[in-house]
Amino acid sequence: MLATQIRQKDGIFYFVSYPAKELLQRVRFISRFYGDGEVIPASRIAKDDDIAQFISRIERTDHAFQRGLSQAKVRQLRNFYETAVTQPPIPGTVLLFTSETLRYQSQADGMGHLSEPGAKFLIIDGQHRLAALHFYLQDRPADAATIRVPCMIFDGRSEDFSTEMFVIINSTPTRINKSHLVDLYEKVSWAAPDRKFAARLVDKLYSEGDSPLRYRINRLGGRSQRDKWILQAELFNELHRWVRTDWRKIQVTGGSARNVDKYYGALRDFLKAAKNVFGDTWGKDNYMVTKPVTLKAMIRVCTALAREDAEPAEGRLQRWEERLLPWGDLVREFREEGFYERFAAKGEVERVARVQKDLARAAGIEIRKS
Repeated sequence: MLATQIRQKDGIFYFVSYPAKELLQRVRFISRFYGDGEVIPASRIAKDDDIAQFISRIERTDHAFQRGLSQAKVRQLRNFYETAVTQPPIPGTVLLFTSETLRYQSQADGMGHLSEPGAKFLIIDGQHRLAALHFYLQDRPADAATIRVPCMIFDGRSEDFSTEMFVIINSTPTRINKSHLVDLYEKVSWAAPDRKFAARLVDKLYSEGDSPLRYRINRLGGRSQRDKWILQAELFNELHRWVRTDWRKIQVTGGSARNVDKYYGALRDFLKAAKNVFGDTWGKDNYMVTKPVTLKAMIRVCTALAREDAEPAEGRLQRWEERLLPWGDLVREFREEGFYERFAAKGEVERVARVQKDLARAAGIEIRKS
């Protein structure tokens, strides 16, 4: 299909124009939608499809997706499609997601050919509009055939990227009511034990009084109005990477009850040591020290150092601060101006790895592949 590739910072996504009938064949509805005497059944959601599971849980708890309101909203949209003539029926884009990495063949001026995914798209935003379009297509196939739907396609991303996207879009006053919106922490707390463990670490880093990241984590609704440094989903990904690798050891040494505080203590001491070494640049807007790319890299270095020198906990902060002292010589490298040139990379993932490598090398810490 013909697509426009859109780049925003390190993000790449695509804009396409789909004929209504073709689009409806390529998407799956994870909620049940009702028309006049007709129903769109909800697609079966696989247990390992974390994105769809998360969205469906929100929709089950929110009034906007209950049968009566859903039916009324779909009917209103369908009526609008019927009456709109010069006014475009679907002026806003529908957001679609596929975990597959689609092939893009550039032609000219940002345009090119984008491959189709093997499985159906998940609808991150626009389920009601497409449900109404489905019923409109049944009633007036000739009119519906003239409609092309503007779509944004996000591909090859992690589950956390898509979940965070859904939360941001649907937490505005005109979307899902915030009182019914389950944030990412609740989402991961429903998951496997290792995910619960990592989620508790995020929670402690956010709320504990001795945490260098206290109230600096964007939890989409946290009580503090202070500037946030990192999205909860990004931090969770890094901590879960560590926990997943150590999970067997965590289980045999007492599980979550005995180890959450232990792992939190290591994270707290490492971040305190880093804060002391970076000095006045910690938290400064014109430095990248506490921006997501550097914080994620530091968490990875912390993982390696904790495996090497976590015990004894007594005196650990002082030991680790001495270990990280060479970072003080790197402060100028983390100025915001020119940072992306000094740490040139194809994207955020590669840049985090670049920063991680430099930090680990300066402190003489060996990074092993997880």
